[in-house]
Amino acid sequence: MEIQFPVELEKELEREVSPLVSAMGMGKGVGPRGSEIPSPELAQLIVSHLCFRHNHPSLWKFLHSALSSRLLSPIHVLALLTSRVIPQRCSQPEAYRLYLELLSRYALSFDLSMPDTSKLKILESVDAELQLSQTYGAPVRDLGHAFVLFFFNIVTCLIDSSLDDWGLQITSLDKPGGAVASMDHQHMDIDSYGSYQIERNEHHQQMRQKNSFMAIEVLERLTESTKAIVLLRLVYLNMPEKFDGLIQRLQFLEADKLIFSNLKSANQLLERLSANVKKVPSFKYQLKNQQLIRMLVNVRSNNPVSCCNFGSSSSSCWVPFDIFMENAMDGKQLLIKSAIVILTEKIYTLKVYNQASWQETFLALWLSALRLVQRERDPPEGPIPHLEARLCVLLSIVPLAIANVLEDEAKLHPSVQESGYNGMDGKGYGERNLALISSLQLLGNFSGLLCPPASITTAANRAAAKAASFISISKNGKDGLGSGTPTDSFLDNGGNMRHLIVEACISRNLIDTSAYFWPGYLSSSVVSLSDITPSQKSPWSTFMEGAPLTDSLADLLFTTPASSLAEIERLYHIALNGSADERPIAAKILCGASLSRGWNIQEHVVNFVVKLLSPLVPPGHIGPRSHLIDHMRMLSAILFGASSVDTVHILSLHGVIPEVAASLMPLCETFGSLTPTSGNKSKTGDEPSIYMVFSLAFLFLLRLWKFYRPPIEQFPAGGMGPELTLEYLLLLRNSRIVNQNACAQDVKDGSMEQLRFASDKPVYIDYYPKLRAWYCQNGSCIASTLPGLCSGNPVHQVANKILSMIYLKMTKSVASSCNSSTPSGNSSTPSSSNVCGSPVNGGEDACQTHMLSAWEVLEAVPFVLEAILTACDHGTLSSRDLITGLRDLIDFLPASLAVITSYLSAEITRGLWKPVPMNGTDWPSPAATLLSVESEMKELLASVGVHVPIWSSGASPLMLPLPVAAFVSLTITFKLTKNLEYIHAVVGPALENCASACAWPTIIGSLWAQKVRRWHNFIVVSCSRSVFGQSKEAVVQILRSCFTSYLGSLHNSNSLSTKQNGIDGLLGNIIATPPGVCPFIAPGIFYLRSCRLMPDIRHVNDMIVELVTEYARESAARWASSDTPRVQSSQASLSLAAVRAKEVATLGASLLCVSGGFLLVQELYRETIPTWFLSLKEEKPGKVSALARIIEGYAMAYMLVLSGSFVWGVGDKSRLHSFSRRGRIIGIHMNFLARVLEGNILLCCDPLTWKAYVCCLVSLVVSCAPAWIQEVKPETLQTLASGLRGWHECELAFSLLERGGISTIGFVAELIDMIN
Repeated sequence: MEIQFPVELEKELEREVSPLVSAMGMGKGVGPRGSEIPSPELAQLIVSHLCFRHNHPSLWKFLHSALSSRLLSPIHVLALLTSRVIPQRCSQPEAYRLYLELLSRYALSFDLSMPDTSKLKILESVDAELQLSQTYGAPVRDLGHAFVLFFFNIVTCLIDSSLDDWGLQITSLDKPGGAVASMDHQHMDIDSYGSYQIERNEHHQQMRQKNSFMAIEVLERLTESTKAIVLLRLVYLNMPEKFDGLIQRLQFLEADKLIFSNLKSANQLLERLSANVKKVPSFKYQLKNQQLIRMLVNVRSNNPVSCCNFGSSSSSCWVPFDIFMENAMDGKQLLIKSAIVILTEKIYTLKVYNQASWQETFLALWLSALRLVQRERDPPEGPIPHLEARLCVLLSIVPLAIANVLEDEAKLHPSVQESGYNGMDGKGYGERNLALISSLQLLGNFSGLLCPPASITTAANRAAAKAASFISISKNGKDGLGSGTPTDSFLDNGGNMRHLIVEACISRNLIDTSAYFWPGYLSSSVVSLSDITPSQKSPWSTFMEGAPLTDSLADLLFTTPASSLAEIERLYHIALNGSADERPIAAKILCGASLSRGWNIQEHVVNFVVKLLSPLVPPGHIGPRSHLIDHMRMLSAILFGASSVDTVHILSLHGVIPEVAASLMPLCETFGSLTPTSGNKSKTGDEPSIYMVFSLAFLFLLRLWKFYRPPIEQFPAGGMGPELTLEYLLLLRNSRIVNQNACAQDVKDGSMEQLRFASDKPVYIDYYPKLRAWYCQNGSCIASTLPGLCSGNPVHQVANKILSMIYLKMTKSVASSCNSSTPSGNSSTPSSSNVCGSPVNGGEDACQTHMLSAWEVLEAVPFVLEAILTACDHGTLSSRDLITGLRDLIDFLPASLAVITSYLSAEITRGLWKPVPMNGTDWPSPAATLLSVESEMKELLASVGVHVPIWSSGASPLMLPLPVAAFVSLTITFKLTKNLEYIHAVVGPALENCASACAWPTIIGSLWAQKVRRWHNFIVVSCSRSVFGQSKEAVVQILRSCFTSYLGSLHNSNSLSTKQNGIDGLLGNIIATPPGVCPFIAPGIFYLRSCRLMPDIRHVNDMIVELVTEYARESAARWASSDTPRVQSSQASLSLAAVRAKEVATLGASLLCVSGGFLLVQELYRETIPTWFLSLKEEKPGKVSALARIIEGYAMAYMLVLSGSFVWGVGDKSRLHSFSRRGRIIGIHMNFLARVLEGNILLCCDPLTWKAYVCCLVSLVVSCAPAWIQEVKPETLQTLASGLRGWHECELAFSLLERGGISTIGFVAELIDMIN
């Protein structure tokens, strides 16, 4: 209903009747006509007359009275006035002055006690008048949201108005839109009707000048209020770019206040205003709430890492670094994501949760990597990654992760290079660079960790020599300060691990050569330059001078790592475009020491290795013949060189496994489709055949995932996600291609930054029909049995030909099948010679007229295996002939080993074959070592606290199912040479998988222990791990041992923080055990190597939660009952118990993540924790203290949030592949909390535990992972905030809502009156 401006009111105002009386009369006049109070229509009416038809002082007084009596809404009236008065402030200075007075009184008044219809009208009017939706790029959701934007709009408008009045303008800033932004000089001389009635009287001029200062004064008074800071903080947290604009305005004023005289008188006002606004980012609520949660969340470890000894338990808060690095050394688990990326996110996460400085964070990271290397000073025997992979982490992965962190700082603060410390190269260093330098300097205090392993002592000495040479040249004033190289001189001693670390950082431009001058960097044992005798010239210098790749030079280059990218680039171009003889030699050199020990350029070497696997099609190439055939010798060399256990693991650490898989697929498709002819056969033993090149590529490809396991078994646990499959690898590779094309270098991915693939298009398995056909057939063979042979099927015809070849060879030379072998030479590539020692000529002669492609052979092999295994089972084929036939098949086509492995693994699980006696007559006997292996297994398990029955041979005859017997008997016939690592890397994991899934690990282990005596300890440890795949009780016990070794025993009151606990207690100081001694392995290492064998991963989840809560309760009870003086106060007791609970939760989160990755963390959020709160628990007799209940809830919350941060990251953007699932999983858990707080779910836990859990969880998310909050539904956040307010945790409620994004801004504004 339209409201008319009453004539009586005009008369009353003219008679100077009290404005309050007039307002009351107006209220009575409005009420009966059905208008709401506050009345939006009345506000529109009054402001329209006031601006500027009835610009009478009495009407302003009436407006003030109407606002104070709540007849009008302050936000509505001020919004109406703002859009009208500010643009006309120069022609209407009196109105502007009165507007500022109203603003100072009512700008922070906000009342929601009005009808919904009034709210909607006021919201629409405020939005329209100030154009808030257009200015801030989002629709205004509610009146609270409008209030926040209105206040921020007022602040920026008044500052812009004063700047405009003083003749200052910032052209780079966006001004508020609409009429408010139209503060141009035209309005200074033109009134609201456009007539040129210039106000030049002295009174108006003085008023204009005073108004501009008064506007700043009003802002200064307003921003002193806590309410104003809260409103500005909402903008700072949820619209940072807008808040940055406000900061830039204030900085502009501060910069110009000394230049313009009219600003000098406002200096103090501007300083106070600027100080008020700068309080916003660091503002802390000061409400009357409990301080308990703040104390728990802000607790820090007692001893900083910089002051601790490397073995002490004070580094416990950094144990996730150690666990991740040690877990990454598991050769059976290839990382699907670059370790650089994962470690980068861990750096950010642990810095936040440990409330550490960058110096402490970097130092802890270096110490963890050094401990990783020191654990393998004496490498253990066995087919596992060795020292090269650990040095890769220390000297390549860690520096590259730190490089990501430093680059992030440069992106966030581009001006960081313009301030701070300047290095010798003139480069400016920011906070993180300086922290890195400081951490490297502090490394010198940890001499126990810096002693280099014997194999790299020379490299450490060369690094020290380079520094000594640099210093000497610098002091002598010679040109070319960097000319000294580690090969120009030789030192007998003085080098340590810090010298290698510093060189790794200098080579990546993280620091400069001023590090050479650090005090104590070069020890007294480093001789002076005058005493250094020249050493032999570097072979790489000879190579770069153009020397041909002779055998002698190639051998030196192979064993000497390159020192520069230029050397590697030249080698790459020779491997790709050199002569026919040079290309394989260059490829071999590339996979030598430069890849394994070229730490300063390792990411570049990895890049070139991957690129060589997929050479580009040369220009002008036409015809059906593949260009890959021309590169066959080079490809054979690169495949063989990259197939070693350590090399594959290094590629995995750099995160290029998906790219390797995509590169290997066209090689398999091409060479597997070629039919060998007499012209393709090798003329010399060192020449690769088509079968050999295919086998190298095919077996390499299959090593990248568990090809021998059913799909349902490939997702129980592992690493940071599910086990790999070929489809998943291609999916990862394709997603990286898409990301690189869409946003170039938005997120760095270590060496991935430099990879440019032969094809930047997605790759799918359907592109390779032969490979896809085998892939499908392999899945079918694993899932079901095979049909019998028939003559009409082409595949079966091929199988019959292969059977004929095998039987023909059996009849020719049975006696020589195992004993006539001689080791092959150390050539650059594997030759076509046999794998097991039997001659191959007979089989090839038999197949001379029936040459088959590799794919044809592989397709028929399962039927060949079915036939000969059945014949052996029926007694028509002896066990010796069976193994001889399998060896002959592998000698003929080494790739057939994959099919044999897959087929026998599947048949083992079916249980259809009868057992055979392992008596030494028909099949090999393990009796010679069986008892010792069983005894050492029991002793090893007992040493880590595992006491469960294990299978024992006893007096029963030793029997194995026929497929198991055939598989293990076949594998022990393989020669153990470096040239056959590509064979052992395929059968080893498959054989261990078979052993762990059955009751015969000791028989299998004993057979291998007899063959390779130096692997005895490795075999005992591997056999011992199988118990965790068969016994849940064993899993419980090893987990408890991990907690005990790290935290001390709950039953020993003196074991809370001893030197035997902590990281050294958990992971040990050394892995290898001397030969002849029963092997020992630390509980943590044992668990990390065994957790993927555990079939029920949910049980692991439950056990970790139980152990965390148990240790938290018991430690709290122990501290509370302690008689020591330091825990006499409840606050001290709580702090000490919280430190202990934090250590417990950190260990639990770390073990949980390595056990099952994001799948297990997802289960923790969705099922495990909710179920724990809903379930009745059996507790020990005796009363549990309130402190123990609180600490229990805190420990659970800390473990939950920390484990989520490990797999999802803490920022609004994350490099981790599981980041996209974060919002959904967190939302599910938050919904559970909200439903409980609403009373929709009843719990069975102690109320103190529940309250501590909820409060600590919210507080940890707010302080450590605020980006998570915006991914939760606003309604859920509002419910949580209401529950927290009910517990008088108002600070938490505000902190939660203010970080909820645009959608929750209004909720905070509605609660603003609660703030004093």
